[in-house]
Amino acid sequence: MTSNKLPDWVPDSGLQLHLAGVHFDAIRVRGVRGEAVLHHLAEATGGRPGPVVREIAGGRWTYFLVPPGSSKEHTWPPGATCFGPSVRDQYVGIPAPDGNTYPLSWRCGAPVEGEFVDVELLHEVVAAQLYVAPEA
Repeated sequence: MTSNKLPDWVPDSGLQLHLAGVHFDAIRVRGVRGEAVLHHLAEATGGRPGPVVREIAGGRWTYFLVPPGSSKEHTWPPGATCFGPSVRDQYVGIPAPDGNTYPLSWRCGAPVEGEFVDVELLHEVVAAQLYVAPEA
């Protein structure tokens, strides 16, 4: 059961960088593909897919935050980058729930303590969105 309390890794204001693999792992998908993955996740979860951070400048990345250590259970297709325990020194920007957090924002609201994106469902959606069958 989750509480209504924000996780301690969500800042009160602005944004902070956090080392992936400690409080969460992250799966990063670029631009419209990231938005498409999020759309399908939101549909499958009744509009509450878990913590998703969106970058609204540059590469327009979408970061799906999954439980720490869980990303290594899957092979992620090209186009999805894993930030987790099997990589070294990769940081993810985490915005505050409100205020000036440009260029980052919570896509579906800030998470509550213990809330993450379902890594199994995310892998299924990402694989369906990004996998390109080899030419015959």
